[in-house]
Amino acid sequence: MTLLLALIFALQTKPAPAPPPAYVPQRVYDAHQQAFTDFERMVADLTKADVIFVGEQHDDPNTHRLEVAILEGLKRRGVSPTLSLEMFERDVQAALDAYRAGKTSEDEFLKTSKPWPRYATDYRALVEMAREDGWPIVASNVPRRHASAVAKAGRTALDELSAADRENVARDLQCPQDPYFDRFVETMNSHPAPGSEKQSPEERRAAHERYYVSQCLKDETMAEAIATALDSSKGPVVHVNGAFHSDFGQGTAERVRRRLEGRRIAIVSILPVKDIDQAAPSAEDLRRADYLVYTVGK
Repeated sequence: MTLLLALIFALQTKPAPAPPPAYVPQRVYDAHQQAFTDFERMVADLTKADVIFVGEQHDDPNTHRLEVAILEGLKRRGVSPTLSLEMFERDVQAALDAYRAGKTSEDEFLKTSKPWPRYATDYRALVEMAREDGWPIVASNVPRRHASAVAKAGRTALDELSAADRENVARDLQCPQDPYFDRFVETMNSHPAPGSEKQSPEERRAAHERYYVSQCLKDETMAEAIATALDSSKGPVVHVNGAFHSDFGQGTAERVRRRLEGRRIAIVSILPVKDIDQAAPSAEDLRRADYLVYTVGK
Protein backbone atom coordinates (compact mmCIF):
# COMPACT_ATOMS: atom_id res chain seq x y z
CA MET A 1 0.00 0.00 0.00
CA THR A 2 2.83 2.41 0.82
CA LEU A 3 4.41 1.84 -2.60
CA LEU A 4 1.06 2.45 -4.32
CA LEU A 5 0.53 5.72 -2.43
CA ALA A 6 4.03 6.84 -3.32
CA LEU A 7 3.38 6.11 -7.01
CA ILE A 8 0.08 8.03 -6.94
CA PHE A 9 1.80 10.97 -5.24
CA ALA A 10 4.59 10.96 -7.82
CA LEU A 11 2.11 10.98 -10.68
CA GLN A 12 0.13 13.81 -9.11
CA THR A 13 3.19 15.99 -8.50
CA LYS A 14 4.92 15.40 -11.82
CA PRO A 15 4.73 18.58 -13.93
CA ALA A 16 2.05 18.39 -16.59
CA PRO A 17 3.31 18.44 -20.16
CA ALA A 18 3.20 21.84 -21.81
CA PRO A 19 -0.01 22.38 -23.77
CA PRO A 20 0.29 22.48 -27.56
CA PRO A 21 0.58 25.97 -29.02
CA ALA A 22 -2.75 27.69 -29.43
CA TYR A 23 -3.90 28.16 -33.01
CA VAL A 24 -3.23 31.66 -34.26
CA PRO A 25 -5.70 32.82 -36.91
CA GLN A 26 -3.86 34.02 -39.97
CA ARG A 27 -4.04 34.36 -43.74
CA VAL A 28 -0.93 34.77 -45.87
CA TYR A 29 -0.79 36.77 -49.07
CA ASP A 30 2.04 36.34 -51.55
CA ALA A 31 2.57 39.82 -53.02
CA HIS A 32 4.59 38.52 -55.97
CA GLN A 33 2.02 35.95 -57.02
CA GLN A 34 -0.81 38.32 -55.99
CA ALA A 35 -2.67 35.44 -54.41
CA PHE A 36 -3.34 34.01 -50.98
CA THR A 37 -1.10 31.12 -50.00
CA ASP A 38 -0.56 29.20 -46.76
CA PHE A 39 1.77 29.77 -43.86
CA GLU A 40 3.87 26.65 -44.41
CA ARG A 41 4.44 27.44 -48.08
CA MET A 42 5.62 30.89 -47.08
CA VAL A 43 8.07 29.49 -44.53
CA ALA A 44 9.38 26.98 -47.06
CA ASP A 45 10.17 29.87 -49.40
CA LEU A 46 11.77 31.90 -46.59
CA THR A 47 14.34 29.14 -46.07
CA LYS A 48 15.87 30.22 -49.40
CA ALA A 49 16.50 33.81 -48.24
CA ASP A 50 19.71 35.20 -46.77
CA VAL A 51 17.97 37.76 -44.57
CA ILE A 52 14.35 37.57 -43.43
CA PHE A 53 12.71 40.71 -42.06
CA VAL A 54 9.68 40.17 -39.85
CA GLY A 55 7.88 43.48 -39.47
CA GLU A 56 5.65 43.63 -36.43
CA GLN A 57 3.08 45.77 -34.71
CA HIS A 58 4.71 45.99 -31.29
CA ASP A 59 1.55 45.79 -29.18
CA ASP A 60 -0.24 42.90 -30.90
CA PRO A 61 -0.17 39.49 -29.09
CA ASN A 62 -0.98 37.38 -32.17
CA THR A 63 1.88 39.03 -34.04
CA HIS A 64 4.35 37.75 -31.45
CA ARG A 65 2.90 34.23 -31.60
CA LEU A 66 3.33 34.22 -35.36
CA GLU A 67 6.96 35.30 -34.99
CA VAL A 68 7.54 32.19 -32.89
CA ALA A 69 5.71 30.13 -35.51
CA ILE A 70 8.05 31.40 -38.24
CA LEU A 71 11.10 30.32 -36.23
CA GLU A 72 9.47 26.95 -35.51
CA GLY A 73 8.77 26.51 -39.22
CA LEU A 74 12.39 27.19 -40.12
CA LYS A 75 13.54 24.76 -37.44
CA ARG A 76 11.25 22.00 -38.76
CA ARG A 77 12.98 22.38 -42.11
CA GLY A 78 16.43 21.94 -40.62
CA VAL A 79 17.35 25.62 -40.82
CA SER A 80 19.53 27.14 -38.08
CA PRO A 81 18.96 30.88 -38.30
CA THR A 82 20.59 33.74 -36.49
CA LEU A 83 18.02 35.75 -34.54
CA SER A 84 18.49 39.53 -34.73
CA LEU A 85 16.33 41.82 -32.61
CA GLU A 86 15.58 45.52 -32.72
CA MET A 87 14.55 45.13 -29.07
CA PHE A 88 18.12 44.83 -27.75
CA GLU A 89 20.85 47.44 -28.13
CA ARG A 90 24.38 46.73 -29.26
CA ASP A 91 25.97 47.60 -25.91
CA VAL A 92 24.21 44.65 -24.22
CA GLN A 93 25.55 42.03 -26.66
CA ALA A 94 27.94 40.67 -24.03
CA ALA A 95 25.08 40.20 -21.56
CA LEU A 96 23.01 38.45 -24.22
CA ASP A 97 25.93 36.18 -25.15
CA ALA A 98 26.58 35.26 -21.53
CA TYR A 99 22.93 34.33 -20.98
CA ARG A 100 22.78 32.36 -24.21
CA ALA A 101 25.87 30.40 -23.12
CA GLY A 102 24.34 29.61 -19.73
CA LYS A 103 26.90 31.67 -17.83
CA THR A 104 24.33 33.91 -16.17
CA SER A 105 20.80 33.46 -14.88
CA GLU A 106 17.80 34.98 -16.56
CA ASP A 107 17.38 37.42 -13.68
CA GLU A 108 20.97 38.64 -14.12
CA PHE A 109 20.47 38.90 -17.85
CA LEU A 110 17.34 41.00 -17.52
CA LYS A 111 18.99 43.34 -15.01
CA THR A 112 21.77 44.22 -17.43
CA SER A 113 20.19 43.99 -20.89
CA LYS A 114 17.62 46.80 -20.79
CA PRO A 115 14.75 44.64 -22.11
CA TRP A 116 11.62 46.25 -23.52
CA PRO A 117 8.73 46.54 -21.03
CA ARG A 118 6.74 43.61 -22.47
CA TYR A 119 9.76 41.36 -22.97
CA ALA A 120 8.25 38.49 -20.94
CA THR A 121 5.11 38.24 -23.07
CA ASP A 122 6.40 39.44 -26.44
CA TYR A 123 10.04 38.43 -26.99
CA ARG A 124 11.09 35.94 -24.34
CA ALA A 125 9.81 32.99 -26.37
CA LEU A 126 12.01 33.99 -29.33
CA VAL A 127 15.12 34.32 -27.18
CA GLU A 128 14.48 31.07 -25.33
CA MET A 129 13.96 29.12 -28.56
CA ALA A 130 17.21 30.46 -30.00
CA ARG A 131 19.01 29.77 -26.73
CA GLU A 132 17.71 26.20 -26.52
CA ASP A 133 18.73 25.41 -30.08
CA GLY A 134 22.09 27.17 -29.94
CA TRP A 135 21.26 29.85 -32.50
CA PRO A 136 23.19 33.11 -32.33
CA ILE A 137 21.22 36.09 -31.04
CA VAL A 138 22.13 39.61 -32.14
CA ALA A 139 21.46 42.77 -30.15
CA SER A 140 21.27 44.95 -33.25
CA ASN A 141 19.91 48.36 -32.31
CA VAL A 142 21.82 51.53 -31.54
CA PRO A 143 21.87 52.42 -27.83
CA ARG A 144 18.87 54.65 -27.25
CA ARG A 145 20.92 57.33 -25.53
CA HIS A 146 22.81 57.92 -28.78
CA ALA A 147 19.62 58.02 -30.84
CA SER A 148 18.12 60.49 -28.36
CA ALA A 149 21.18 62.72 -28.51
CA VAL A 150 20.97 62.83 -32.31
CA ALA A 151 17.24 63.60 -32.17
CA LYS A 152 18.01 66.61 -29.96
CA ALA A 153 21.20 67.95 -31.55
CA GLY A 154 21.41 66.36 -34.99
CA ARG A 155 24.25 64.41 -36.57
CA THR A 156 26.90 66.49 -34.77
CA ALA A 157 26.02 64.62 -31.55
CA LEU A 158 27.95 61.66 -32.95
CA ASP A 159 31.14 63.72 -32.90
CA GLU A 160 30.97 63.73 -29.10
CA LEU A 161 31.00 59.95 -28.74
CA SER A 162 33.90 58.18 -27.13
CA ALA A 163 35.80 55.52 -29.06
CA ALA A 164 34.01 52.82 -27.07
CA ASP A 165 30.58 54.29 -27.76
CA ARG A 166 31.40 54.69 -31.44
CA GLU A 167 31.74 50.89 -31.68
CA ASN A 168 28.01 50.62 -30.98
CA VAL A 169 27.06 52.95 -33.85
CA ALA A 170 27.08 52.21 -37.58
CA ARG A 171 30.27 53.31 -39.29
CA ASP A 172 28.43 54.32 -42.45
CA LEU A 173 25.50 56.68 -41.88
CA GLN A 174 23.51 57.70 -44.95
CA CYS A 175 20.30 59.64 -44.57
CA PRO A 176 18.86 60.81 -47.90
CA GLN A 177 15.56 62.67 -48.05
CA ASP A 178 13.83 60.02 -50.13
CA PRO A 179 10.38 58.33 -50.05
CA TYR A 180 11.29 56.87 -46.64
CA PHE A 181 11.82 60.40 -45.36
CA ASP A 182 8.43 61.42 -46.78
CA ARG A 183 6.74 58.50 -45.04
CA PHE A 184 8.55 59.34 -41.81
CA VAL A 185 7.44 62.98 -41.90
CA GLU A 186 3.87 61.97 -42.71
CA THR A 187 3.84 59.70 -39.65
CA MET A 188 5.34 62.45 -37.48
CA ASN A 189 2.65 64.88 -38.64
CA SER A 190 -0.09 62.38 -37.85
CA HIS A 191 1.28 61.96 -34.31
CA PRO A 192 2.59 65.44 -33.43
CA ALA A 193 4.83 65.84 -30.41
CA PRO A 194 3.43 67.87 -27.49
CA GLY A 195 4.16 71.55 -28.03
CA SER A 196 4.83 71.22 -31.73
CA GLU A 197 1.73 73.27 -32.50
CA LYS A 198 3.62 76.31 -31.17
CA GLN A 199 6.51 75.80 -33.60
CA SER A 200 6.87 77.63 -36.87
CA PRO A 201 6.90 75.55 -40.09
CA GLU A 202 10.69 76.01 -40.23
CA GLU A 203 11.13 74.79 -36.66
CA ARG A 204 8.92 71.75 -37.31
CA ARG A 205 10.87 70.92 -40.44
CA ALA A 206 14.18 71.17 -38.56
CA ALA A 207 12.82 68.93 -35.79
CA HIS A 208 11.62 66.36 -38.33
CA GLU A 209 15.04 66.30 -39.95
CA ARG A 210 16.79 65.72 -36.60
CA TYR A 211 14.38 62.93 -35.70
CA TYR A 212 14.86 61.43 -39.14
CA VAL A 213 18.65 61.35 -38.72
CA SER A 214 18.03 59.51 -35.44
CA GLN A 215 15.81 57.05 -37.32
CA CYS A 216 18.51 56.57 -39.97
CA LEU A 217 21.03 55.92 -37.21
CA LYS A 218 18.86 53.07 -35.92
CA ASP A 219 18.38 51.65 -39.42
CA GLU A 220 22.06 51.84 -40.32
CA THR A 221 23.18 50.32 -37.03
CA MET A 222 20.73 47.42 -37.30
CA ALA A 223 21.67 46.87 -40.96
CA GLU A 224 25.36 46.78 -40.12
CA ALA A 225 24.71 44.24 -37.35
CA ILE A 226 22.64 42.05 -39.70
CA ALA A 227 25.24 42.12 -42.46
CA THR A 228 28.02 41.27 -40.01
CA ALA A 229 25.99 38.42 -38.50
CA LEU A 230 25.33 36.86 -41.90
CA ASP A 231 29.08 36.36 -42.44
CA SER A 232 29.20 33.70 -39.73
CA SER A 233 25.60 32.47 -39.74
CA LYS A 234 24.82 28.86 -40.67
CA GLY A 235 21.43 29.92 -41.98
CA PRO A 236 19.49 33.09 -42.71
CA VAL A 237 19.44 36.04 -40.36
CA VAL A 238 15.89 36.55 -39.09
CA HIS A 239 15.51 40.17 -38.01
CA VAL A 240 12.48 41.22 -35.97
CA ASN A 241 11.63 44.91 -36.01
CA GLY A 242 8.76 47.32 -36.05
CA ALA A 243 7.24 47.10 -39.51
CA PHE A 244 8.06 50.74 -40.29
CA HIS A 245 11.74 49.79 -40.44
CA SER A 246 11.22 47.26 -43.24
CA ASP A 247 7.91 47.97 -45.00
CA PHE A 248 8.22 48.86 -48.70
CA GLY A 249 11.82 47.62 -48.63
CA GLN A 250 12.85 50.88 -46.99
CA GLY A 251 14.64 51.75 -43.77
CA THR A 252 16.71 48.91 -42.36
CA ALA A 253 15.86 46.64 -45.29
CA GLU A 254 17.19 49.11 -47.86
CA ARG A 255 20.39 49.58 -45.85
CA VAL A 256 20.92 45.83 -45.64
CA ARG A 257 20.55 45.59 -49.43
CA ARG A 258 23.23 48.24 -49.79
CA ARG A 259 25.59 46.16 -47.68
CA LEU A 260 24.62 42.76 -49.11
CA GLU A 261 24.28 43.37 -52.81
CA GLY A 262 23.12 40.28 -54.64
CA ARG A 263 21.83 38.46 -51.55
CA ARG A 264 18.14 37.63 -51.18
CA ILE A 265 16.26 39.80 -48.70
CA ALA A 266 12.74 38.60 -47.87
CA ILE A 267 10.27 40.88 -46.10
CA VAL A 268 7.26 39.70 -44.09
CA SER A 269 4.82 42.23 -42.68
CA ILE A 270 2.33 41.06 -40.06
CA LEU A 271 -0.91 43.03 -40.24
CA PRO A 272 -3.47 42.77 -37.41
CA VAL A 273 -7.01 43.29 -38.71
CA LYS A 274 -10.51 42.95 -37.27
CA ASP A 275 -11.71 40.35 -39.78
CA ILE A 276 -9.16 38.21 -41.61
CA ASP A 277 -11.88 36.67 -43.77
CA GLN A 278 -12.41 40.08 -45.34
CA ALA A 279 -8.71 40.96 -45.52
CA ALA A 280 -7.47 41.96 -48.95
CA PRO A 281 -4.34 43.86 -49.87
CA SER A 282 -4.60 47.37 -51.20
CA ALA A 283 -2.44 48.55 -54.08
CA GLU A 284 -0.14 50.07 -51.46
CA ASP A 285 0.05 46.79 -49.52
CA LEU A 286 1.27 44.98 -52.62
CA ARG A 287 4.42 47.08 -52.36
CA ARG A 288 4.73 46.68 -48.59
CA ALA A 289 6.36 43.25 -48.33
CA ASP A 290 6.95 39.95 -50.07
CA TYR A 291 4.44 38.33 -47.75
CA LEU A 292 1.54 39.93 -45.90
CA VAL A 293 0.40 37.92 -42.89
CA TYR A 294 -3.04 39.00 -41.73
CA THR A 295 -4.06 38.07 -38.21
CA VAL A 296 -6.81 39.03 -35.80
CA GLY A 297 -5.73 42.15 -33.90
CA LYS A 298 -6.48 42.70 -30.26
